[in-house]
Amino acid sequence: MSTGQAGGGLSRRSCLVATASLAGPSAWLAVPALAHAGGQLEEPLMDSVRTALSSAIANQAPPEPEFFTTETRLHYVRWLASMSDRLRRRKPEWQVRRDFLQTVWYESKRAGLDVSLVLGLIQVESGFRKFAVSSVGARGYMQVMPFWTRVIGDGDAGKLFHMQTNLRFGCVILRHYLERERGDLFMALGRYNGSRGRSPYPDAVFGAQRAWNYVDRPATG
Repeated sequence: MSTGQAGGGLSRRSCLVATASLAGPSAWLAVPALAHAGGQLEEPLMDSVRTALSSAIANQAPPEPEFFTTETRLHYVRWLASMSDRLRRRKPEWQVRRDFLQTVWYESKRAGLDVSLVLGLIQVESGFRKFAVSSVGARGYMQVMPFWTRVIGDGDAGKLFHMQTNLRFGCVILRHYLERERGDLFMALGRYNGSRGRSPYPDAVFGAQRAWNYVDRPATG
């Protein structure tokens, strides 16, 4: 998570400037690439909560969206085409771009999160860099702190550089925080960043989210 001020604070300007200043394709090849992040804070979890989170993480089925009607499938195809165009500069290869967007869609829906919100969070957190590492050790697209792999996973922090694993952890953790905050997204985002109650980080995510909003416009015959 992108934070550069003392005490875990973060200016919205610094977030947006950092994500807007990404270089070309070579920027994505740095392993690991540095991200300036705050970090989720480790806190005691009730056994029932730990079990529920572990269960949410455990199923490693491939991210294959399921559609029960032709229209929902077409909606997804149109969304994918729109998002692919927007992401092209950051991920030039179609196969990489498609796999990433499909997984974001799948894991967001699985966790009951708005896909545009998750994409906005990824933009702020890592600038869409798979191997981003923050100064406090948060890793990957959604800048997940390694302690989560010990708390609700198998303890292998290296897996946080695996695309689906990172996106699943990030989405499950954000859903957990949203439930902790009784649906208050502003507070949940602050908790995700380790800056609960302060506005710069949630404001930066909400600002980035606008670039990924999608209004479906089916073709008319």
